[in-house]
Amino acid sequence: MPITNQQVTDHAFLQPLYADAYFPDHVLDKGRAILLNLCERIEAEKPADLPALYVLTEAATEQFNVLEAEFVAAGSEIETVAREEIGEDFWFVATAYGFSDADVEELIAARDW
Repeated sequence: MPITNQQVTDHAFLQPLYADAYFPDHVLDKGRAILLNLCERIEAEKPADLPALYVLTEAATEQFNVLEAEFVAAGSEIETVAREEIGEDFWFVATAYGFSDADVEELIAARDW
């Protein structure tokens, strides 16, 4: 299902991380895919409230938890800069879909990075 939200289609997910050689592009591509998949799920499932949104973001966060091993294998990790950027992109997604009152910490509460 193609994403229809123009804000999302115009957004460059994880862009500052792509600009930093410490973060391997092939792993960032997987992180970007997780975020885009989250957007597709939001558009398909149309969560009615924050708790429903948090269920979707929890699943995406758990995918980033798995992706952490790929960062490490590539000589990188989800450290402070990456954590902040990923969190900001989760918040961007929430606000792009009308959840401006979402708590960024709750959006990524399941993280272990």
